[in-house]
Amino acid sequence: MNEALPDVPEVRVVGLPQLTSGFDLVDRLDLPMHLKVHGPLEPMGGEQLAQLAERINLKGRGGAGFPFHKKLRSVAEAAIKRGVRPVVVVNGSEDEPACRKDTVLINRAPHLILDGALLCAEALGARTLVVGVTRESTQRSMEAALSERGLSNGRRSALRARVQRNPVRMVTGAAASLIRSIDGGPAIPPGRKVSASQNGVGGAPTLLSNAETFAQLAIAARIGPERYGNTGLYDEPGTVMLTVSGAVARPMVIEVPTGVPLRYVLQLAGAPPVPQGVLTGGYHGKWIDAATVNEAIVSRNSLDAVGGALGAGAILPITQDTCPLGESLRVAQWLAEESAGQCGPCYLGLPAAARGMEDILNGGGPAALEALKQVAKNVKRRGACSHPDGSAMFLESTIKAFTDDLAAHVLGNGCGRPVEGVLPLFEGGRAPTGIPGGSESEENGPSRQKIYVDWTLCRGHGLCADILPEVFQLGADGFPTVAQAQVPRYAEAKALRAVRRCPALALRIEETGPQGAPSRNLPVLSQGRGRRALGR
Repeated sequence: MNEALPDVPEVRVVGLPQLTSGFDLVDRLDLPMHLKVHGPLEPMGGEQLAQLAERINLKGRGGAGFPFHKKLRSVAEAAIKRGVRPVVVVNGSEDEPACRKDTVLINRAPHLILDGALLCAEALGARTLVVGVTRESTQRSMEAALSERGLSNGRRSALRARVQRNPVRMVTGAAASLIRSIDGGPAIPPGRKVSASQNGVGGAPTLLSNAETFAQLAIAARIGPERYGNTGLYDEPGTVMLTVSGAVARPMVIEVPTGVPLRYVLQLAGAPPVPQGVLTGGYHGKWIDAATVNEAIVSRNSLDAVGGALGAGAILPITQDTCPLGESLRVAQWLAEESAGQCGPCYLGLPAAARGMEDILNGGGPAALEALKQVAKNVKRRGACSHPDGSAMFLESTIKAFTDDLAAHVLGNGCGRPVEGVLPLFEGGRAPTGIPGGSESEENGPSRQKIYVDWTLCRGHGLCADILPEVFQLGADGFPTVAQAQVPRYAEAKALRAVRRCPALALRIEETGPQGAPSRNLPVLSQGRGRRALGR
């Protein structure tokens, strides 16, 4: 079994180091050593900084890959239009078991990240800087770096700077989750999608990007766009940070110029010469097969072209000796546990998808495969964050990449190979809370209510799916696809409305006891004026 990666694994570099400069000298570059290695940094105007980001084609290194210059200009324009001070946020919430590049940068080169963030803060006229982290080691390192620069969260400070610590959970890395936690709420996405550039921390325009993005900006600001462009590809210049784990002899974080063959990176980490497949982009990424690995180079465009993904920079090969569907099932189960528990397609759909993958492995046949495809399709574009979309992409990629193994499980008696557990996961299962401190949320956690469909009454009107899409989806026959379901607490009022408005009176709600046993039916208003209790 592959053990969980340490916060700071082995670090390697191909070619000349940029982000990892000085790593051969000390474990952590404090401010004096940082200045000795990188030199001073002059401030830049807002448009000058945006032009620099545009010339080097800097895109967010957290997975989405949004052009940084567009984000910078959008924040500046919104701040000027509204006459408010913007906010700068560094997202160091690296909560995927297979990703460590941002964690390494925060632990070993925190001042490089702060350089880029402070450049932006000064150019935008921001008076607030927040660094979001989820690990004790990153919190200590970044708080020490702020102290070394004399930065604090004091009211009289010209720039109020602080570290926001959130739980280690997949959904806390979402921009909306981080912003919500900075504002004092739970570290989960809100129920609606908003643009941080327009309405972020405290309602102010907010420039938010991940740690590596700000560090890359600091490098480019020092050496200039021409010299920066001398490294890597013409259309994607510079270096990228990758986390290589899975079936490798030496899990590592490695800085490489764009354009380096992917197979060379795998060789450095001691991957098998002919891996069965390589998961690119992490657990919201895509699989590529062994033949494709030989064609791929390290770049966003190249990996996209061959069906992979750069994503958050995680690269995970597996051997020929393990069952790829079994390996993917472990990840699918973890992804289901990482749901914030507030959007039905995610909270209910991802466990259903994991069960679908398990059914395939247990001999469920073609029906199990079709059910998995349908669930993966249904969860996409229906959540408050990208977690259901990324999880569905991972599942669909698994089905597409391992067709021979899939056929063996669907049409035969399985592939006959064990599951070695080579893809790293955090130890132990955790219930999806997404709440600071790990406690259950009254507003966002699953409620103690279940909603039931009485099939003897249901006529397939479909009104329940319109009112309560978090729970009900309609099948091809027009009837709900579930007979009973837990109601997310935030959707209790909608569930009650669905019960009241069902034309066939085919729905009822029951409150469950502490152990999940039904305790009583909840009284609801009927469509007339009287009061009744459904199910009594």
